[in-house]
Amino acid sequence: MATFSSFKAAITLAMLLVLVTTSSAQLSTDFYSKSCPKLFETVRSAVHSAIQKEARMGASLLRLFFHDCFVNGCDGSILLDDTSSMRGEKGATPNRNSARGFDVVDDIKSAVEKACPGIVSCADILAVTARDSVSILGGPSWNVKLGRRDAKTASLSAANNGIPQPTTNLNGLISRFNALGLSSKDLVALSGSHTIGQARCTSFRARIHNESNIDTSFARTRQGNCPRASGSGDNNLAPLDIQSPTSFDNNYFKNLVNRRGLLHSDQQLFSGGSTDSAVKAYSNSPGSFASDFAAAMIRMGDISPLTGSNGEIRKNCRRKN
Repeated sequence: MATFSSFKAAITLAMLLVLVTTSSAQLSTDFYSKSCPKLFETVRSAVHSAIQKEARMGASLLRLFFHDCFVNGCDGSILLDDTSSMRGEKGATPNRNSARGFDVVDDIKSAVEKACPGIVSCADILAVTARDSVSILGGPSWNVKLGRRDAKTASLSAANNGIPQPTTNLNGLISRFNALGLSSKDLVALSGSHTIGQARCTSFRARIHNESNIDTSFARTRQGNCPRASGSGDNNLAPLDIQSPTSFDNNYFKNLVNRRGLLHSDQQLFSGGSTDSAVKAYSNSPGSFASDFAAAMIRMGDISPLTGSNGEIRKNCRRKN
């Protein structure tokens, strides 16, 4: 009986691997080469305009792709507004008063629809937008795999449970990334996205006032804009990378080595644990960080895409057709 159970388990695992491989195999870098040849130039132009208006927007658009992929896969579900019958992901704790850039995505979708109506999914627009945000701010570029379709629903509970919190410890971070098929190395590389963008006081208050694994001068500086008392200055912002918050570089890792990580989850990557060596390596080699980040972004983009006849191509990213 044990042998039969083991055999059944092996068959089930094999089938799961085939399904995962098949879905990601249907993604390709030239998916829209004939159906929407102006896709890339259309998206990049819109992203460039948005970043020129507000440099922080690049980080916000990149974050939307992360938060989309970590909840039931890269399916554009984060973009869906609540309805009378569905509470979506925008109101989840990691996204509420935090996730932003939805209007910019609307503008990009409108521009793409003018170029090729009904062809390109919102999920794919997020993937291309993330790549362009990084490269426009000085980071690496990569060939984006495309062919995702859009989810028809979203999940508040899945967003609350699936997106790592700023208070998450190293083991929790590794576990969540592993559950999505991403390695500890991917975790460190992808966390380097915090070389751009800002965070709200509520996300780092406990770290700057209570933790010991923090540079005292850095903590004092941050305390000036984020008081200890809850409810005071909750929405005040601070750069995730104190050195170059609008440039995509490896200063984030240098900050961690110097105990200047803004979030608890950031500093956990360099706190005497298994990821210390990767952080140290990236702090010394911007080139290896750039190449590993690009590779990890491609892997993250492969998480559970809807392909073939699954899902739909939304006309409006905020609601299903």
